[in-house]
Amino acid sequence: MKDFIAVQDKPLLEAAGLSGFDALWDARVPAVDEPNRGRGGWSAVYKLKLGSAAYYLKRQSDYLIHSVTHPLGEPTLTREFRNIRRYHRRGIPTLDVAFFGQRKVAGERRAILLTRALDGWNDLASWLEGWSEVSVARRETILRACGELVRQLHQAGQRHGCLYPKHIFLREQGERFDTCLIDLEKTRPLMFGRGARERDLDALVRRAGWRDGDVATLLAAYLGCMPDAARVDRWRRRLLVRSISKDAQP
Repeated sequence: MKDFIAVQDKPLLEAAGLSGFDALWDARVPAVDEPNRGRGGWSAVYKLKLGSAAYYLKRQSDYLIHSVTHPLGEPTLTREFRNIRRYHRRGIPTLDVAFFGQRKVAGERRAILLTRALDGWNDLASWLEGWSEVSVARRETILRACGELVRQLHQAGQRHGCLYPKHIFLREQGERFDTCLIDLEKTRPLMFGRGARERDLDALVRRAGWRDGDVATLLAAYLGCMPDAARVDRWRRRLLVRSISKDAQP
């Protein structure tokens, strides 16, 4: 896979001397948190600021994921880049990539993914921290925006695979919210009918800790019907059964 550099970001990266793989690999920039160690290597995230523009720089070494199509493994960033590009092609809102590249250096498999920072956005998890203090009207707007986002995802033939509140970002725009998805490492084509869709929704609902009324609003937006529709109640009951089953597992 060749290096990718976005046309709109190239002049800024070139002016900073950061338009190539080696320059981004060697750049001294502050880390967001401690590196993840596992999968036989490490993965780290950094914040990069170039004037008024902000980016997140991910660097990995031998941080591999194995699959049927890649039995020897590939960097998780390679899969994430590929999934971001697929989301864009299918009209699913997600991150914008500024640069991607991968290298083999003396047997070490390195990968870089540079994405534009979501300045002005907040993840759903942040909203949930003060959920009881959010007005009813705003809560309903957020719930509908999230339900419509998941519907858009599934209608495009994709399932997220790790749909937690921290992976949904929202930006308030007047009386509505824009939404987008991040962390696409586990994204897969949507198969096996309703069950795969339920798994995405179950992951979101369980971790959000919403009450029945909130879940009904979310599902109504997802299904494109009224919250008191029979379809909403059937889906809510199936998610409840799935949740109880998981809680019962040792």
